[in-house]
Amino acid sequence: MLSKNLLKKLNEQVTLEFYSSNLYLQMSSWCNHKGLEGSAKFLRDHANDEMSHMQKIFSYVQDTGALAIIDTIEKPIIAFENLLEVFVQTYEHEKMITSKINELVDIALSEKDFSTFNFLQWYVAEQHEEEKLFKSILDKIEVIGLDGRGLFMIDREIGNITIH
Repeated sequence: MLSKNLLKKLNEQVTLEFYSSNLYLQMSSWCNHKGLEGSAKFLRDHANDEMSHMQKIFSYVQDTGALAIIDTIEKPIIAFENLLEVFVQTYEHEKMITSKINELVDIALSEKDFSTFNFLQWYVAEQHEEEKLFKSILDKIEVIGLDGRGLFMIDREIGNITIH
């Protein structure tokens, strides 16, 4: 049985993962609108991945016999200066998500809820991969640049990234 505090935090994470999905879907739309089809595809796929993260927590909460709750989803940012800003935003967002997952792990450990602690280990590993992925995209943008053919090359490279 989940404590009231842990249930509240897990439900907050459900809403946050839902927001992440909406954010990446909106970023995908912006990229598509700018003719950045590779980045649009990647971000759309990533939006679906984030939705699956939300559903996994939602199901876990239900499996414990608690009520899973989706709260109000904040409207995502709709406009960006350029592709660099899109991926700086994603990287910063993923770092914030990592901090929220770490908070959940800390609460589960402090409450000796080892089942939830075990469940959250997948998210700990996933967040490591997410941060690494978005940092690598930023590194590629820095090396190749966004001027002229660089933007075409970056967009194509990002479009070739496979989401697990």
